[in-house]
Amino acid sequence: MKKKVTLTDIAKACNTSNVTISKALSGKSGVSDELRAKIIATAEELGYVSPKLPASLGGNIGILIPEKFINPNGSFYWALYNNLVQRFKRKNISCIQENITTEEEDALEMPKLLTGHNTVGIISLGQLNTEYIKKLMGLKPNILLLDYYLSGIDADCIVTNGFLGGYKLTQYLISEGHTEIGFVGTRLATSSIFDRYMGYMKAMMENRLMIKDEWIIDDREPDNELFQHITFPEKLPTALVCNCDETAFKVIRDLKTRGVSVPEDVSVVGYDNYLISEICDPPITTINVDAGEMADLAVSTILERISDPKLPTRIQTIDGKPVYKGSVKKIN
Repeated sequence: MKKKVTLTDIAKACNTSNVTISKALSGKSGVSDELRAKIIATAEELGYVSPKLPASLGGNIGILIPEKFINPNGSFYWALYNNLVQRFKRKNISCIQENITTEEEDALEMPKLLTGHNTVGIISLGQLNTEYIKKLMGLKPNILLLDYYLSGIDADCIVTNGFLGGYKLTQYLISEGHTEIGFVGTRLATSSIFDRYMGYMKAMMENRLMIKDEWIIDDREPDNELFQHITFPEKLPTALVCNCDETAFKVIRDLKTRGVSVPEDVSVVGYDNYLISEICDPPITTINVDAGEMADLAVSTILERISDPKLPTRIQTIDGKPVYKGSVKKIN
């Protein structure tokens, strides 16, 4: 009989402690991204099976993505989805992905994957409205909200630390000499945008900098339908904090049509660090969100939930790291 792999076996292979191994595999903080990735890879290589996880899932995982969050040219959500599929595949678990239209969401029309697919758990990626999630949880209790949370919804959630990310980006602009800084993002469209806005606000208030209403610029409808073009005030600040890289890309493009150069005239920062931030001219200073780490935590969390539905629900956060590129100019 094959010997059961223990935390001690993984700790020896990684030259670290059992406590560190436990933190890494349970998604807790206190472990670097590099070490966590090494531990997860080693555990999978050795054939470790967590005692908290079911030996056989007995069904599929559904992944719901609202169509309005999908960019045909690729997006952070597609990267996150692909990471989820890869990690479930390593555990011999199949995923069924379904896009939800705005009309289906508004009508509270439940996803088709609930019937005939033996779906034992669902990951909601992006943001569906509260009433939709409430109805969905009444039909399928094993729900995980990925990259958002909702007031009044008692479900497992995994989010990036948008508050800290927005704060770091704004503080960086201030350190580069900027005192006139705006924010681009429809604040109440998603919980992640609002968190990043609040981080921006904290940095501005701590530094006693003026926050002008006209420099808080919407980039989408409240239901998250993105504007084709950004509308700017006549007088621009010297820097703009954008809620995501896609919006930052549009900001840079639309500023150019006004004859405004980035970063010479206005500095711009984004969030997510996916492909569009690199192909943009100039490349966008941003916050890197580790889609692999988010996927690892999502997979372990929903499998634990399926194994033990009585576990307390949790909101877990992933910290991002600033990536400095060419879209910010240091000023006096």
